[in-house]
Amino acid sequence: MKILITGSNGLLGQKLVYKLRNKASIQCIATARGENRLLQKEGYTYESLDITNAEQVKSVFSAYLPDVVINTAAMTNVDACETDREGAKLMNADSVKFQVEALEQLQKNHPGYRAHFIHLSTDFIFDGSKGPLDENETPHPLSYYAETKLQAEQTVIGSSLKWAIARTVLVYGIVDNMSRSNIVLWVKSNLEQGKTITVVDDQFRTPTLAEDLADGCILIAEKGATGIYNISGKDFYSILEMAHVVADYYKLDKSLIKAGKSEDIKQPAKRPPITGFIIDKAKRDLGYSPHSFTEGIQLLEAQLKAMGKA
Repeated sequence: MKILITGSNGLLGQKLVYKLRNKASIQCIATARGENRLLQKEGYTYESLDITNAEQVKSVFSAYLPDVVINTAAMTNVDACETDREGAKLMNADSVKFQVEALEQLQKNHPGYRAHFIHLSTDFIFDGSKGPLDENETPHPLSYYAETKLQAEQTVIGSSLKWAIARTVLVYGIVDNMSRSNIVLWVKSNLEQGKTITVVDDQFRTPTLAEDLADGCILIAEKGATGIYNISGKDFYSILEMAHVVADYYKLDKSLIKAGKSEDIKQPAKRPPITGFIIDKAKRDLGYSPHSFTEGIQLLEAQLKAMGKA
């Protein structure tokens, strides 16, 4: 099975490549804009691909005729999307149209060829009035980021491809070059330095370990599953509760964590207050079985130690 991944330099992209690269039954094609930033270069093919360039998409897709495309590439900085709307639309919505159209054209040109398009989406397409949510919830975006992600979903659903949408929530994990932080590292690092942090207690999520999300995507690919799947963690917490779990795990001083409200944080984009996912469908159809949040922290800690960063 030929699986092509977009956004392979990103957090989820890296996890997917590392999980797929040595599978005998899978040919993994990793694609991202510019250079390959993964430390391990063996066991997969790398192609530079800018998914906002329709011609490049056509060219790379037709060179490989992938059985599966897992589209992880996106502009995920919610506030940046609010201010750079053109960039957000191009990266999150138009690029999906380019990929879908390229695969539909290949299916026309190659009788018998059928691509499985797996697209990553987000809990932010909901307004946050309730949660946790199942796959049948009606989207109602609050931010421009969410609007572009919903447009992409609509493109995928309206296509003639065999498709699946994997929606996720607050993904955390560690990338090769340690270029980005996450809720766990942020809380740990501040508390270790004795800094006081303010964490909102009015936003609720089901935090998702990047490895679990990668597993969910691979299960969709291997089972040829179609439709919408919630792929997230299983624990439902406020952001404040997450910070407390991290502090407890590392035996750090919880009194440094102060409760705050979303409205006190001046951010250009609105966040949904309550989301989080019900993952029963993914468990039942795919055999998806995510780590608990504490187990996820444990895995991150083992990775930090292996990198000599703990």
